[in-house]
Amino acid sequence: MIPRKLEWLRWGCLAAAIVVLVVFLVAQKQTVDVSYGQSPASSAYVEGSAGEISDASVPSSEEMTALLRANSVVRLPGSIAQWDEQRVRDAIGTKDVRILVAPPGLTEDERDRVKDVEATIHIVGTEVTSDAGQAVADRITGWRAQFATGDVTSLLLLLIAKATDQPEPPDTDTLRFREPTPAELAPVTADLRATGTHIAPGATLTGLPDSAATAFPGGALFVVLPRQPAGQPVPDYGTALTAVFPDRPLVVMIGDWVEYHGPQAADFAEVAAASFYSRFGDRLSTYAYPQRNILGAYLARVTDVRYSGLFDRPLPYQPFDPLRVALPALPWVFAGCALVFLVLSARTIRPRAPARTGSPARLAGLTALAIEVSGLSSDPSLTRAIATLQSAGEALGQNLPDSHVAALLDDAAAELDHVARTLGRREYRPAVYLRGRLA
Repeated sequence: MIPRKLEWLRWGCLAAAIVVLVVFLVAQKQTVDVSYGQSPASSAYVEGSAGEISDASVPSSEEMTALLRANSVVRLPGSIAQWDEQRVRDAIGTKDVRILVAPPGLTEDERDRVKDVEATIHIVGTEVTSDAGQAVADRITGWRAQFATGDVTSLLLLLIAKATDQPEPPDTDTLRFREPTPAELAPVTADLRATGTHIAPGATLTGLPDSAATAFPGGALFVVLPRQPAGQPVPDYGTALTAVFPDRPLVVMIGDWVEYHGPQAADFAEVAAASFYSRFGDRLSTYAYPQRNILGAYLARVTDVRYSGLFDRPLPYQPFDPLRVALPALPWVFAGCALVFLVLSARTIRPRAPARTGSPARLAGLTALAIEVSGLSSDPSLTRAIATLQSAGEALGQNLPDSHVAALLDDAAAELDHVARTLGRREYRPAVYLRGRLA
């Protein structure tokens, strides 16, 4: 048996182990969350509810076919795709290549009418397709030229090469920048100092989306421009304004292209742009999303990247979650409680060794010693030792506690040791005598 306190400890540890195990197993019920670090950002829109369908329309397939028979390039009203006409003419040469260009934001039925026309290459918005497939940009420079100016030169040249069995041309889509003039920079700087936002004439943005607050909790500057003419240098407001506001995050939007400038722009800007346009570039090339929706989705992606912990930027506050903090320690708490329970349980069921295995032998040895020295001494200590040995024998016979028997034997040994020292006989000292006797 173990003491009552230890008994309570044993069963208490078992109960604690069971509770910890249940809590840990219940906490393992998890759902898939595709956001980064519990990011509150959301860039999902219901089809047709984000303003991506424009008012543009296209003629019937028969009418477009007739137009294409009369012209090698047919550009329908509302088309935005641009290209280097001289390079495209040189690539086509004497081949019969027919190009049909349609506006973005068409309905599914209208896109089907466009695709039913037997053209060599179809362009809807800035999506470029042919029988060989769809040409898509795969790098920052290509996306920037496509979405900032509608330039599809490289995409078009690639499909022309496929259609005419020519070698694949190099990718040369690069948006050219120039330094803004003082007259161009002054109103932008003034608006940023006053409101933090500059919306140029021709831009469709009517106000910042809600995701701006989560993307940049400390606030950011925004410059929004309309789509720029293809083939012409674009004012580099990002570089110029970063010099004016060196410690402020700056977001520049040109048409459908959004880019980041400011702290950590060397790494953060490329990650944000690549992750956003690689995911949404296909839809942005086909539909006519308002700039507010595009900017909102981009800022939601920025929030996701910030929450991923890739960059040393301050994260929005998250409430303390005791379970999330304690969860890794629960298996160790369970193991400790289980170990204590097992140890205490083993102690209760372990066979007890006979408590008196050494007491009878010691009693016999001390009794023999007392008899042997009784003829040599009349010391009162010997008389007391013999009486104590008799009491020890009686206690042993009555199965009294072993500690009581041991105490009596210790008293008798002390008395016999005094007798041996009085006689000057070391061999009669109990420790020496019993060692030789047991050996």
